[in-house]
Amino acid sequence: MRNSTRTLLAAALVLGVAAGPVLTPAFAGAPAPTAVSRTTNPDLSAVIAGLPRADATAALVQIGGTEGSWRGSSGVHDLETRAPADPAGRFRAGSVTKVFTAATVLQLAAEGRIDLDRTARSYLPELIPGRYATVTVRQLLNHTHGIPAPDFPGDTVEEWYARRFDVHDPRDMVRSATAKPREFRPGTRQHYLNIGYTIAGLIVERVTGDSYEHQVERRVLRPLGLRDTYLPGTAAEITGPYNHGYQTMRLDDGTTGLRDVSVWRSTDGWAAGDLVSTTADLERFTRELFAGRVVRGPLLEEMFTLPRVPDAKTGDPAAYSAGLSMKRLGGREVWGKTGGRWGYNAAVASTRDGARTLVYSVNSTDAKGQDMNRTALDIMVATYGLPD
Repeated sequence: MRNSTRTLLAAALVLGVAAGPVLTPAFAGAPAPTAVSRTTNPDLSAVIAGLPRADATAALVQIGGTEGSWRGSSGVHDLETRAPADPAGRFRAGSVTKVFTAATVLQLAAEGRIDLDRTARSYLPELIPGRYATVTVRQLLNHTHGIPAPDFPGDTVEEWYARRFDVHDPRDMVRSATAKPREFRPGTRQHYLNIGYTIAGLIVERVTGDSYEHQVERRVLRPLGLRDTYLPGTAAEITGPYNHGYQTMRLDDGTTGLRDVSVWRSTDGWAAGDLVSTTADLERFTRELFAGRVVRGPLLEEMFTLPRVPDAKTGDPAAYSAGLSMKRLGGREVWGKTGGRWGYNAAVASTRDGARTLVYSVNSTDAKGQDMNRTALDIMVATYGLPD
């Protein structure tokens, strides 16, 4: 599992957000992993053993599907009490939010209220300027729109932490992004960014006359009984039980160490990245989504169709569809989405036939770094195998 690290990182990054460099000191006195249930392989106890350690303080893993199930947790609830991690704890799911947003948009498309081939400007004429007049809703969802990221104050995690209670208005984020020249002609390349989903969330509000949050709740959360999943709005704290997230940064005394970053507003993510959930809820959502019971009929294929364009940075074939991404692991296609907020990495993944699903939450100590978190990477590879 430790071989070909560069290859593994490149493969895993296709499915989501990276985390950063591993520190050298190890944590001492970590509780052993708790296997809550196990009915079949893979058994990931060894993978998540030894937490907390330098790259992560806790991990929750849930595997399901027709091949069997496994559920386990490791690490601590927090570094002060060092109580065992709560396997039912809530966590910030980051860009896994995009799957929920895409599902909501596709439901509205099935009802004829959103046309995927219609331009974003036709829905939001006061917000989308002429230079982006041809960007379609489909291009927003599959990251081929060419709209750059908005500007945010701060360049370092320390500066962002100091502004963690800032409230970012989605319309202001769109204005900031669309004031810039386009990155490429829409529909010709793919660049994974949040801004397309911010615009998609605003389109949901425009066509329904309702809040984005309520539409996701009414269309996805409530029908599936996802009682521990919610969109926090401007709230900075996670409601209900959760395991604390920590981030490596410069501390007040000038040293580098871990700071508790559990309380942090996520309005910069909004419809692209502010979901709070649990492994049990996300497993149910993944199972129902892949079975065609969230997005029904032919529109579900939008989530399993990759645009035939190159990646804007690497030139590789596009890897992102509407809400999901795909990589071949262990000889089969694995579709999923990962997400990262400071202190938290999360993922949902499944084979297309639902034979093996995976949900994890890793309390990463650098959930926004350049390389994928080692614990998260090992979980993914142990579940599905090496990249083809």
